[in-house]
This record gives sequence, structure tokens and C-alpha cells, in this order.
Amino acid sequence: MADQPFLRCEKLVKRFGPFTALGGVDLDVYSGEVHALLGDNGAGKSTLIKTLAGVHAPTEGQIYIEGAPVTFRTPRDASNAGIGTVYQDLAVNPLMSVTRNFFMGRELTNSFGVLNMKQMDEITHDEMLKIGIDISDPSQAVGTMSGGQRQTLAIARAIHFGAKVLILDEPTSALGQKQQMEVLKTMMRVRARGDIAIIFITHNEIHSKLVADRMTFLALGQVIGSGTKAELEGEDIRRLMAGGAEMADLEQELAAI
Repeated sequence: MADQPFLRCEKLVKRFGPFTALGGVDLDVYSGEVHALLGDNGAGKSTLIKTLAGVHAPTEGQIYIEGAPVTFRTPRDASNAGIGTVYQDLAVNPLMSVTRNFFMGRELTNSFGVLNMKQMDEITHDEMLKIGIDISDPSQAVGTMSGGQRQTLAIARAIHFGAKVLILDEPTSALGQKQQMEVLKTMMRVRARGDIAIIFITHNEIHSKLVADRMTFLALGQVIGSGTKAELEGEDIRRLMAGGAEMADLEQELAAI
């Protein structure tokens, strides 16, 4: 893992009118690591990743890439800086081929302006194979792929087009156990490259323990805890997953219902 974080957030604040969605978030993400971002609904995870992805401009604070301050006015700015975001809905067309989805908006053409399908098929196959999925026929419709394979397609696409930080938004949700393991294995293969950082947004404590090198917990737009798996004991993780509240307090509230 690199000594200097590839991506750093310092005191990021995001307000929507009187509502503060992020209240001064600090986050360091290193190349070659999986950094899990955990928290309940409304914790600020979505606002944070949309700010990193150039969808929202921070109200206060600064984002740094390799130590240099950056300003993202659009998602294109974030993409050009090496931040690739794979959202939960994946933005794939199930009726189009794997290759056409891989190159959507960035198709390769020959000197006559005709799509170079052979070259695009080869690249699609090779890039997906690098992270563990062997698609024998890239011309097949994406709708024939499993949910885990679709996630791998979206990840391979982001890496091929220059992502150095992969933001994965709940990539294992709504998948069966076998497909979840496909995605987790893909994340581990990407991490093994050593040159890409992964921000893994999840509600799943078990998945974060399986693949994450470090974890950061958000609640009400604030960082309430962060550390490696070794630094965070099981009880700490459970307490932080509960938004910082003591489990005994939660049990008392439930008992009173």
C-alpha cells in the first residue's frame, strides 16, 4: 500500500439549504486497498460518494488527488481525475451486447467510421478475464449474464477507461450468495493489482470484514470511527454499525416498544 493516499478528503461539508448532509468528513484512501464505507440509511454515504464523483460540489472542505487539490464541477471532471463510480443500478442496457455496454459512448471505429467490433470484442474479453470472468461470447446480451457478472463488467469498464479509485455503491445488495461471492472475489483481484483503490459502500458487516483493509463508519454526516480490521474489535464494529449508540441503549428502546 502506498505511503501517501491517492485520494484525501479534508473536512468535507455539504449542505442542502438548512440541512447538513456532511458535517466535516475526513477520509484517506490508498492505492491497493479496499476501504469499506459503512453506515445506516441517512448516514451520508450517498452524499459523500456523489461529492467524490463530481455530482455535488462540496459546500466546504477540499478533495486531494495524489496530494494536489482538485475541484470537480462535473462527473466528467472526477472521471478525468481517475475516479470511477459503479452505482447500484449499473447503467447497463440488458438488450445490448456485453461489448456494446463495455464501450457505450466510447466506441472504436475504423478509418471509415464503422464500428470495429472485432477489436472491441477482444478488449472486452481480455479486460473481464483479468478480473476473473471469462466471457466466451462478448456479443451475448448483458441480460443473459448473472448479477455478479454484470458488476464485473461495470468494474472492468471503469478500470479500462482509467479509474484509479473505484467507488462501488452497494455492489453485493440484491444478489444471491453465489453472486455476492463473485463480486467479492472480483474486488480482491482488483486489489491484488496494487495500483487501484476501492471504496466499498456496504451495509454488510460480514462482507466488509472479508475484503476490507480499512473501514470508516458514518452517522448523520459525521465520521464516528475508522481503522483497520485489527484496530477495530468485533464489539467496536457492532457499536459503530449501530451509529455509535451503545447496544444496551438500543435494546432498551426496543424493549419499550
